[in-house]
Amino acid sequence: MSENKKNNHGIIHKIKKFRDKLKKYAELTEVGEIARRYFVMNAFDGALTTLGIIIGFFLAGASTSDDVRILVITVLATALAMGISGIWGAYLAERAERKRELQQLERSMMTDLSDSVIARATRFAVILSAVVDGISPALAAVVGILPFFFGLAGGDFVVLFYISIGMNLGILFLLGMFLGRVSKENVLIMGIKVILAGVVVTVILFIVNLIAM
Repeated sequence: MSENKKNNHGIIHKIKKFRDKLKKYAELTEVGEIARRYFVMNAFDGALTTLGIIIGFFLAGASTSDDVRILVITVLATALAMGISGIWGAYLAERAERKRELQQLERSMMTDLSDSVIARATRFAVILSAVVDGISPALAAVVGILPFFFGLAGGDFVVLFYISIGMNLGILFLLGMFLGRVSKENVLIMGIKVILAGVVVTVILFIVNLIAM
């Protein structure tokens, strides 16, 4: 076996070993279910918040490249704030809960577990939960305004608004389908249930705009 093949084999072995270790940590802490809930809830928040901002700009009569630039900056700033808030808040909350559980386990076992596989798995669960909690709303928000990145150089802004609104509703629908798959319910019905939140926001904002005119 050549030296390159040996190195590649060694790298692959380390990756598999690391993957198996993370899988073990996830099983010990059951963090997969928690991360999944964080992902759906916060991606929902990100998509719905972005949808509200987009409709607000649309109803306010945004029609120039400067308006679109302000919209993009507003959503990106909101995504950044949601991301940092999610990571920070989830890390502190999960760390407190996991630390309390570990201390209770140590008392019941009357031993120090600070250097055990359980402690390492706990730290992994805290970090993973925080990352998912922070990234999911920011990712949903950024995806929801992708059409405007192509429109900054020019384009039919009304069309871009409608496309972006449709994309955000689509994100909500996909999240509902994902929930339906997790709960083993009808994915289309679950998708419709979640997208209704976006439809309600849209209708309310249009009604408020009509009243304010």
